[in-house]
Amino acid sequence: MIVNDERLDCLIAGDANVDLIVNGAPDVEYNAEKLAQGMELTLGGSSSITAYNLARLGVTTGFLGVVGSDLFGDFIVNSLISANVNVDALHRDVREKTGLTIWLSQAVRRAGITYPGTIASLCAAHFKREHLQRARHLHVGHYFLLTKLHPDAAAVFRQAKGLGMTTSLDCNYDPANEWKSHIEDVLRYTDVFFPNEEEARRLTGTNSTEAAAIQLANLARTVAVKRGADGILVCSSGSCFHLAAPAVDVVDTTGAGDSFNAGYLSRFLQGADARACAEAGLTAAARCISRVGGTTAFE
Repeated sequence: MIVNDERLDCLIAGDANVDLIVNGAPDVEYNAEKLAQGMELTLGGSSSITAYNLARLGVTTGFLGVVGSDLFGDFIVNSLISANVNVDALHRDVREKTGLTIWLSQAVRRAGITYPGTIASLCAAHFKREHLQRARHLHVGHYFLLTKLHPDAAAVFRQAKGLGMTTSLDCNYDPANEWKSHIEDVLRYTDVFFPNEEEARRLTGTNSTEAAAIQLANLARTVAVKRGADGILVCSSGSCFHLAAPAVDVVDTTGAGDSFNAGYLSRFLQGADARACAEAGLTAAARCISRVGGTTAFE
């Protein structure tokens, strides 16, 4: 239900969960208890982190997703609202619990385990025409977790394009390790695709990041491959450029890629070229990793 008729620059759809970040975590050993240096409970989910940070960068943003009618669901809704993210399209599920990711973080190295919960509940039926019509751009994050959306995702993107929207997609890692799920069909209706290096290589079956980016750019209009400390590789129509990442003291890498998406889209929606968009993305990612959690540096 639409609460107000606010026009949106960007509607972000996908995963929303809570991140429990355990800092300075030792390697896990079964049948043993070890001590960590710190703990933070923060907004998680590739899509919801992107939405929060994009709104904090001054872009009028809405979020479409599913969370539970529980304490963690309340936490997510209140976090998004605190950043002025419109939550008219956010659904509350009374049957399923909100998703949770536990991150064991050691500065530049981390390991996570996710309980998907309501994340996997998002489907094409949630993408109401009335919500799409309010926005100029549709971004979908963590595609591979959205298993119920996969069969109809291309149709959703095709509808968005038919309504005059631009589109972007972030796939994140495929826990099923299949790297298909109709994603090639979706990319044909995608203006900007945001994989990281490993994701790009696995999607294309090549060991070359540049070859993977060029191949993916034959589907999506622009491909921005996130390379962590090595910066970004952007390809479009066979032409590529690389930008180095700014030097920064790394505190926690949680949400770095999602923050890059937010920075990139903040300039994309202003009509900037790919280089200016990528520079803004790198700046946002560097800002993110200076603090613990995906949104803390933008609060």
